[in-house]
Amino acid sequence: MARLRLGEILIKQGLITEAQLQEAVDAQKIDKTHIGEILLKKGMIKEDDLATALGTQLLIPYASKASGLLVPQKDQGLEKIIPYEFAKEYQVLPLSRNMNSLTCAIFNPFDLITIDNIKRMTGCEINFVIATKSDILHATQDFYMQGESGSATLWDEALEKSKTGAVGKKSSSFEEKVENELSLDKLIAKAEEAPVIKLVDLIIRQAIDERASDIHIEPFQDKLEVRYRIDGELYKIPPPAKHLHLPIVSRIKIISKMDIAEKRLPQDGRITCKLEERTVDLRVSTLPTVWGEKVVMRILDQAAVNLDLALLGFDNKQLQLIRKALKSPYGLFFVTGPTGSGKSTTLYSCLSEVMDPSKNILTAEDPVEFRIEGINQVHVRPDIGFTFAEALRSFLRQDPDIIMVGEVRDLETAQICIRAALTGHFVLSTLHTNDAPSAITRLMDIGVPNYLLTPSLIMIVAQRLGRKLCPHCKEAYEPKLEELGDIKLNTDLIYRAKGCDECSHTGYKGRMVIAEVLPVDDEIRRLLTKDGGYTDIRDAARKAGMMTLFESGIKKVEEGITSLEEVYGVTAG
Repeated sequence: MARLRLGEILIKQGLITEAQLQEAVDAQKIDKTHIGEILLKKGMIKEDDLATALGTQLLIPYASKASGLLVPQKDQGLEKIIPYEFAKEYQVLPLSRNMNSLTCAIFNPFDLITIDNIKRMTGCEINFVIATKSDILHATQDFYMQGESGSATLWDEALEKSKTGAVGKKSSSFEEKVENELSLDKLIAKAEEAPVIKLVDLIIRQAIDERASDIHIEPFQDKLEVRYRIDGELYKIPPPAKHLHLPIVSRIKIISKMDIAEKRLPQDGRITCKLEERTVDLRVSTLPTVWGEKVVMRILDQAAVNLDLALLGFDNKQLQLIRKALKSPYGLFFVTGPTGSGKSTTLYSCLSEVMDPSKNILTAEDPVEFRIEGINQVHVRPDIGFTFAEALRSFLRQDPDIIMVGEVRDLETAQICIRAALTGHFVLSTLHTNDAPSAITRLMDIGVPNYLLTPSLIMIVAQRLGRKLCPHCKEAYEPKLEELGDIKLNTDLIYRAKGCDECSHTGYKGRMVIAEVLPVDDEIRRLLTKDGGYTDIRDAARKAGMMTLFESGIKKVEEGITSLEEVYGVTAG
């Protein structure tokens, strides 16, 4: 016998009319959701009406909280089989386990992805009962908030490790946030939550406290490693046990909206958490390796990034040249350097300098790293055809004054940037080149004609990020001749790293820009019209007073800001 449709069951039960069903069917053509959800949204039925009808349609038992059937059995470790965060996120409640059979309450039996995730996560055959979303939510709170003795053991152990670790020091208070934001408030007091959840929260919280830019969770044959990138360098912290790798990755996937069942393909996600009075975003990436999935979390903490151009580390003369260029009503301004050299921070700082209520500022980014009030920021999506070039075309119809493009990757994007600059717009963007003069030759190499570059290009800034010596422990010394080589310093004493508690015994704390600033003057334009090469452009810029990256670094050595070793490492001499 054919199974009755949900609408037919509801009509038969006298809960809706045929006209109401037709209205819902028409709405479904636009909404594309389940017919029951549409009837619920329109107020035509109640939650328990929908659950009862679904149970009748699918021959699945209906359980309500009032009936007492939504009370999970104790002493079966159900809270460990399905962690609280997963249960809350997907409205699933484990009720009992018998051998390899797990009974769960679910409100949407058509959510095949969640059902498959439960099967893969638990390794059990799943039997379902249907319940309303609100009943599951209340029963979930009742069950997981009871508290289990000894549930804080792993948390306490991890916390103790963090106190004695190479990097760990402080802790911060977090505020709770619903939806997809990461709840990290009063974790020690919440012993009733799964220990793995607390361990992941601790790893993230400690990284934010330590000013880390990235968290690496890496599985190997017989161990798990956790490393923080602080001031550009990776440091190991005491890792969890190897057997916790899968639960940790699953927890991270759940809160970053990834598919926990997919372990063969890389995935990307995002987490938002609140630390005291500020919001911290984490960009999450997973990568399948031979020993399991590696997770990298990029921490985007806007409060930890200073967007004041004067405080980034530019020399006074360089700063004056940049500010002069930023006052131009139109033109093309490039920041260049390798990945991780601080280009985005410099661009954001430049935008902060030129922000004005009278100006319309648009940015195209992949992805948007920091959200800045007063600026219209757009996340480009090359995977769906919304490229930098497409975004720029749209921008030109939005009456812009200033445009920022995350990166010029191809000729099409470069041509639209130049066209925008030539038609009265100020355009900022980035390139991947080793120094400032090579940015010009790079643009010509990808096909930009020199007659378009000559009138549009106004400034190129090449940069690296160098670590600053810890002011609490740096020590002065007189460098040996073999260490200096051909370098002539304007001081007898320079400083080197030592290490103390304030810098976690690294000798460095914080980073600054080491830059090469090339204003495009009349001489550079003359060379461009004559197809001048890299050497000609570089020689002309040096003659006009441009400091190279290495010279900029050496000046910071003379000022006691960084070490000779760091400058060699960052600029390659």
